[in-house]
Amino acid sequence: MDTGFLEPAYGARSLTDVLPSVGHAIGARVLAWSAAPALTLPEAPSYVVFLVDGLGADLLAAHAHAAPYLSSLLTPEAIGTAGVPSTTATSLTSLGTGLVPGAHGVVGFTSRVPGSDRLLNALFWDKAIDPLQWQPHPTGFQLLAAAGVHVTTVNKREFRGSGLTLAAQRGGEWVNADRVGERVAGAVTAAAAEPSLTYLYDGDLDWTGHRYGVASSQWLQQLAIIDAEPERRIDLDEDPAYRDGVVLLGGEARFRHVYCAAGAVHDVRARWRELLGDAALVLSREEAIGCGWFGEVTAPVLPRLGDVVVAARDDWGLFSSVDFPYETRLVGLHGSLTPAEMRIPLLVD
Repeated sequence: MDTGFLEPAYGARSLTDVLPSVGHAIGARVLAWSAAPALTLPEAPSYVVFLVDGLGADLLAAHAHAAPYLSSLLTPEAIGTAGVPSTTATSLTSLGTGLVPGAHGVVGFTSRVPGSDRLLNALFWDKAIDPLQWQPHPTGFQLLAAAGVHVTTVNKREFRGSGLTLAAQRGGEWVNADRVGERVAGAVTAAAAEPSLTYLYDGDLDWTGHRYGVASSQWLQQLAIIDAEPERRIDLDEDPAYRDGVVLLGGEARFRHVYCAAGAVHDVRARWRELLGDAALVLSREEAIGCGWFGEVTAPVLPRLGDVVVAARDDWGLFSSVDFPYETRLVGLHGSLTPAEMRIPLLVD
């Protein structure tokens, strides 16, 4: 299917392949991972994995002047892909577990709680939902720790013990680090152990992009620290036809999960295709799975995916001023499968 989208490179060069490849480079024997790593990394007793949220490869190349060091490491061989959707919660879980979204089950910013008409917000979580049941597979951090690797997460205090952290990246030790200096000191100390994996996360660039827009002076300044146009916005609540046959709307503005009433999937898919035209690709759940968007989907994860999934093209956004009013205040958005959203830098120094 020629969609103009960039499909995920699971098992080759994607976020799911980072920790298994690092484990191999460290020399850790993890039976759950293939003996042949997807990424060729130099052997070393210690690795520091630094995830900069919201930093796409195309953005880094376009604004190399703001990050000369990072851009110097960017080669054609140093580019991989995010998973689907290309959003924070899904990406963090793909990295932390080494699993495709269809297996780990964090399939978007919001997704349906099976058997209900409620949405799980994966960033803020729901205290009624056990993250260890939602994502029961061992994380890469746990597997490496069990293999004798000293595993440390250096991250902000507010993320310690959160639902997403427990689901996506539980395991190992945790070092509180709210400021850049604390992160550097924490990483240097943790990486002194051998063998070791130290994980750092920076979400400030992503937040700045959402708030002020990519390539804004604020975004460029934030990028340097770590070395969506109104007419393209569709409010789904302005036309009741979008809600006909729909019981719940999930996902986010660039990638919607649409949960339909019984027997309404065909009509909803056809209607959304007609209404959106070239602004988005509208597929049934089965069609999206057939494209390999979520990798191999397990039975518990299947009902979390929308009966219909909608991936925005170009710079379109599919908003709901009723269900998700906060999204209308965001300038920068991501989540779809455009090359700019999917291509990520996998930089090794």
